[in-house]
Amino acid sequence: MISYKEALKKKIEEKTAIVGVVGLGYVGLPLAVAVAGKGFQTIGFDIQKKRTEMVNRGENYIGDVDEEELRRRISKKKLRATTDYAEIGKCDVICIAVPTPLDKYKQPDERYVLRSSKDIARAARKGALVILESTTYPGTTEEVVAPIFRKQGFTVGEDLYLAFSPERVDPGNPVYKTANTPKIVGGMSDSCSELSSLFYTSVLDAPVTTVSSPKVAEMEKILENTFRNINIGLVNEMAILCDKMGIDIWEVIRAASTKPYGYMTFYPGPGIGGHCIPIDPFYLTWKAREYDYHTRLIETSSEINNYMPEFVVERVFKMLNRHGKPMNGARILILGTAYKKNIGDLRESPALTIISILEKNGALISYNDPFVPSFRHQGKIYASVELTEDEIKKADLLLLITDHDTYDADFLIRQKTLLFDTRNLTRGVKSPYVERL
Repeated sequence: MISYKEALKKKIEEKTAIVGVVGLGYVGLPLAVAVAGKGFQTIGFDIQKKRTEMVNRGENYIGDVDEEELRRRISKKKLRATTDYAEIGKCDVICIAVPTPLDKYKQPDERYVLRSSKDIARAARKGALVILESTTYPGTTEEVVAPIFRKQGFTVGEDLYLAFSPERVDPGNPVYKTANTPKIVGGMSDSCSELSSLFYTSVLDAPVTTVSSPKVAEMEKILENTFRNINIGLVNEMAILCDKMGIDIWEVIRAASTKPYGYMTFYPGPGIGGHCIPIDPFYLTWKAREYDYHTRLIETSSEINNYMPEFVVERVFKMLNRHGKPMNGARILILGTAYKKNIGDLRESPALTIISILEKNGALISYNDPFVPSFRHQGKIYASVELTEDEIKKADLLLLITDHDTYDADFLIRQKTLLFDTRNLTRGVKSPYVERL
């Protein structure tokens, strides 16, 4: 009799395996489209009916997904979406791509991972492969997810295969998408790793690296984003110090970047956003307490990065004062609210914090963002205004937070309205109307 492992291996190799993707957000939908594009029958699962209905109509709501590609997958009946988790029982491979936020105490909120794992464990068939992609702390797969399946009578590594493979989505990246980004896989056993590696090799146009355990894969993802968090914190602290010392931080960075070794360029900014960099390091900080260890460097860098919106407002205060304008009643036009350029993602965006601080100090806020037509923040609805000369003339100060490619530095400078640039869009310009972070 053929083993569960050999049966699943054959299905993956022949692309007859049915693949389920749980969570159709920034990670899950691009993954589902990529999997379906390689010929696998794919079912997307989400608790939001609106999302599943949009997918089934071929309507895209994620920036990194090509709508025409999505429609092709739907029309060829390679992809469909549902809210019915009982259909997990039809799947041979199940990828979990649900959110892993922090709670108000900066501790991991595992609700979505736990709920998804329980739903899958209740419905999964024997011989299925389950892969957790949601970023989490080291030990989650082995200590939290695996026991849920064991409780349902599965023997992990024998009649159910379980692994962790961290998502590496970089929204708006013009080069690296889901399909061509290298993958890391860590399975609960050699069979789990082998099947997971085979699956990703079958659906991605990128190398797949296998590590010795889920813990290593989980820690690897945390290291990636903690590395960025700390280096951004370092350059942000340098920017604060350079401001106090009257030194142009951007010129300092350009000079340092000429060294061909031993230096990696990072840039200061108004704060950090997105789901990964502001959040993931806290998963490690929380887990470290179990080992009676205090992650001082991580926490310090996060404190610096979290201070940047306040620092930006302090600089705006000073700039207005130098030109004889009080903050109270000042009309400030925000340029860019997304957390990074050329996308419409507002998750953890520093713009939201900056807007709150400015309004608390009496400023009158309007904003323009070609990727964010409107948003709700603290019970208030904001709508993007058109970036015209007349709109700019109404403002006492332009505050550039996100340097979308659609913003023309020359056009902004010609308006002779005060401009505080947090992204160095106006690099090299000397003007009494322009100041940079």
